[in-house]
Amino acid sequence: MRTFRDLSQLRARVRDWKEAGQSVGVVPTMGALHAGHLSLVQAARAASDRVIVTLFVNPKQFDKPEDLAKYPRTEEADAKLLQPMGVDVLFTPDPAAIYPPGFATRVTVAGLPDVLCGAHRPGHFDGVATVVTKLLLMTGADAAFFGEKDWQQLQIIRRLVLDLNIPCRVVPCTTVREPDGLALSSRNARLSPGDRLAAPTLHREMAKAAAAMAGGMASDKALSAARAAILRAGFSEIDYLEVRAGDTLAPLEGPAPGAHLFAAAWIGGVRLIDNIGL
Repeated sequence: MRTFRDLSQLRARVRDWKEAGQSVGVVPTMGALHAGHLSLVQAARAASDRVIVTLFVNPKQFDKPEDLAKYPRTEEADAKLLQPMGVDVLFTPDPAAIYPPGFATRVTVAGLPDVLCGAHRPGHFDGVATVVTKLLLMTGADAAFFGEKDWQQLQIIRRLVLDLNIPCRVVPCTTVREPDGLALSSRNARLSPGDRLAAPTLHREMAKAAAAMAGGMASDKALSAARAAILRAGFSEIDYLEVRAGDTLAPLEGPAPGAHLFAAAWIGGVRLIDNIGL
């Protein structure tokens, strides 16, 4: 595995691969890698001749400067995790390489970012859309691999790739969970031992609500019971617990083809998100 910080090095290597007729897969990350990220790398390795992992803590997707400041920077440990996985290039650009002086462009997707996480994190998805667009163009990837845990992000990226005619397939990858059901996330490391024990309640109650709705219970009754149980378990606040269409994110009355149950809730100062198909 080679580590490149310079874009010209990356593009020269990708050009050689493309001239040899090889396909390129990319896994965009912000580092602090865990088994969920590594599952994306495995998917990319299985589907591509060459694999690039990008590591860039994107300042434009943080709505609070303090969150950016405390985001873990673990490049050395991340590189050790990736080394045995068949990654060809780790691309770790400096912020000035992504956002040079005078940078004045923003990629905005209308509609999809206005709900769920976007309603609670103004500007977040503009930052995501902008950096993902740049990384896809920089890497020249034929396919990009994203986790389904961040479902709203996945739909936004699908939309921008389609709208901007970026020649790259967006490949969704199944959410990786701990044995107790908690979706893997870099944020989980910030949970206290007690909060970590309580955290799986979020997914467990979502699954119960989904089963209840599938059995005929009215969605408002099933979701009300789930909210109460989540708060009793030690969560301090629920940003949302909603049924929406998986593609458009439009609100739904209850289960339907392609529907998802979405949740975001706070525990011990950590915001956890999850979603499950209905």
